[in-house]
Amino acid sequence: MKIGLALSGGGVRGVAHAGVIKALQEHSINVNQISGTSAGALVGALYAKGIGMEEIFHFFEKSNLFDPKIFAFGQAGFINSSVFIDHLASYIPENSFDSLEIPLTVTATDLNAGKLRIFKEGELYLPILASAAFPGIFTPVEIEGNTYVDGGVLNNFPIDLLDDCDLKIGSYVNKVDLTKQKLKHSYDVAGRAYTINQYQQDKIKFSQCDLLIEPDLFNYGLFSFKAMKDIFEIGYKSALQDLKNTTIFD
Repeated sequence: MKIGLALSGGGVRGVAHAGVIKALQEHSINVNQISGTSAGALVGALYAKGIGMEEIFHFFEKSNLFDPKIFAFGQAGFINSSVFIDHLASYIPENSFDSLEIPLTVTATDLNAGKLRIFKEGELYLPILASAAFPGIFTPVEIEGNTYVDGGVLNNFPIDLLDDCDLKIGSYVNKVDLTKQKLKHSYDVAGRAYTINQYQQDKIKFSQCDLLIEPDLFNYGLFSFKAMKDIFEIGYKSALQDLKNTTIFD
């Protein structure tokens, strides 16, 4: 039985994907294909290389995203995406999709063409960085003369990119709290509107999942770096509960 795993974007909430995968591994569920966007592309690449979940957690912990040394002054973003090549290479020494143990597909948004681009072969580092280049925060990534940013702009939940799979598992870390909320500031309103719009686009694809794991991460934002351990544990426990309640692997 071939199993596919789709990992959504979601900023630091993507650390929950590592917790989800840890639970899958404990249940002896072997993944044969991975698709990922943004943080999901990063976790997917590390997992596809065979790196353990605790080490993937440390990858994010050691990234030092807001170190002033990596600020991108005078560029189209606060943080220079290119500085992460060395960090990624320290975990995945070979700059090639072919070096991965599990086939991986990642998405990035081509700002020049206004289209989604799908990467699954050739050089690895730049497509991964492009997929995770959140607009306005990270500088865009240049690949073959084109400018790319976060794949989540056009496909935040790439479950549709899994092919030739008997079962599809989705790990989605952007679940929206639809209860009434107090919106005190203009940025609260804007952020809430963006989140709801993104969720409604992604929700259309949920029916493609044989198993959807959707951790409750309402209290954590895209850049809640101090809460990474909690986010990891929530992903892990959510997956354990969903696996307990499903019969698809029986």
